[in-house]
Amino acid sequence: MKLNLLSCDAQRPDKRAISKCILEISSGMSASLSNELTEILLERDPVDIEVPDKNAGSALRTLRKLSIDYEIIE
Repeated sequence: MKLNLLSCDAQRPDKRAISKCILEISSGMSASLSNELTEILLERDPVDIEVPDKNAGSALRTLRKLSIDYEIIE
């Protein structure tokens, strides 16, 4: 499943938690890329990630807990 991460609406976003979340839910991503995508997301630019279908439910729950707005692409 492809997700488009749109923005993070948390008052004080936790960069480390967001980066860890992106790393854990995406398929085949390095920690450095996850950190870079977190910075891009917090600058209010959308980020596309690929999530394995088996992790989709827990991934979406985790994104909601971190106040990350997303849209499902496919």
